[in-house]
Amino acid sequence: MRRLMLVLSTAVVMGCAKKEEAPPEVVTEPPAPVAPAPIDMAAVAGTWEMKTMGATSDSVLTTFTLEASADTAGWLMAFPKRTPMKLSITVSGDSIMSVSPQYESVLRKGAKVQTNTVFHLVGDKLVGRTTAHYTGAGADSVVTLRSEGTKLPK
Repeated sequence: MRRLMLVLSTAVVMGCAKKEEAPPEVVTEPPAPVAPAPIDMAAVAGTWEMKTMGATSDSVLTTFTLEASADTAGWLMAFPKRTPMKLSITVSGDSIMSVSPQYESVLRKGAKVQTNTVFHLVGDKLVGRTTAHYTGAGADSVVTLRSEGTKLPK
């Protein structure tokens, strides 16, 4: 009986004893990604021979000339046999965003289009993703396109 009391007493004491707490888990967050270097607008300044393709195609749909300045003023886009259009330009990090005025579409007869493009300088090429917003164009009123261009020598 004594043995039983000793075993039960030990079990009660062990059950009521304060358990050691595990050390708090240290959670370290991964470092934030490094922001891309700001785009060098002086490197972009000049005349670019651009081509536009479908988002998933290499077939050239149209070509245009892009006159870029070393700042956000004075950027022009000109399609063959058309009057150059002034682009509205903003810069953020490694991106140049352009917005065109609404103009007669080169790709869709009778439709008007306004384009928003985000350009990046990749090596010696200016590449971009364009969202074209059409009016009077039927079902596909928004189309995503790719642009790529090479800088003409001075």
